[in-house]
Amino acid sequence: MAINRERCIGAGQCALTAPAVFAQDDDGLSELVSDRVDGDGGALVQEAARACPVAAIAVQKV
Repeated sequence: MAINRERCIGAGQCALTAPAVFAQDDDGLSELVSDRVDGDGGALVQEAARACPVAAIAVQKV
């Protein structure tokens, strides 16, 4: 997964949806806390990507 930080507007939906994976940095933009997704984390990451209002999160299927 990856975050397009040029596109990110800092809405924070990803951090609210999957806080074990996403956070907001000091500038308010999204950043990855972890690139490991266990258990139901994959579903949460997918939901975080869908919730992003500017589609700044890319999730690659393995």
